[in-house]
Amino acid sequence: MPELRITTGSPEETERLGWTIGSLLQPGSFLALRGDLGGGKTCLTRGVTALLAPQSAHLVASPTYAIMNCYPGAIPVYHFDFYRLTGDDDIAELGFEEFFYGDGVCVVEWSERLVELMPDDVLTLMFEYAGDDRRLITITGSGQKSDNVLDRLAKRVKQQKNL
Repeated sequence: MPELRITTGSPEETERLGWTIGSLLQPGSFLALRGDLGGGKTCLTRGVTALLAPQSAHLVASPTYAIMNCYPGAIPVYHFDFYRLTGDDDIAELGFEEFFYGDGVCVVEWSERLVELMPDDVLTLMFEYAGDDRRLITITGSGQKSDNVLDRLAKRVKQQKNL
């Protein structure tokens, strides 16, 4: 499985990476975010939302207590946080899987809570501390749509390094 490793040096860089990823997404895209508390997942989500639903970007916060926030835009962003859920049964009971295949982009923090309900085509981002405000973000795809985003993102990152 191809992967892309990107190190960001600040929350703002993580947010800019989210903006870049958001520019490559289309309705029905699914981002599975994984990593420790404070790892940068919400910063990245703010960047995705800034591109797809700019009027809502200032509202992006960790939805841990709400479990889901919807940010309306040309392509709506459905931001989930499954930290407090135990697994597929809780998620199915709340009816969230209907959003996974809809007209928006799903961004799911603590996506490891999904097992059987995880869509087949997913862009997975693993956040790891790399010292101070630095984060190592490993991105993998698991389907044609997500692999396409990964390929295009790798080309953009390479272009930015060459500038």
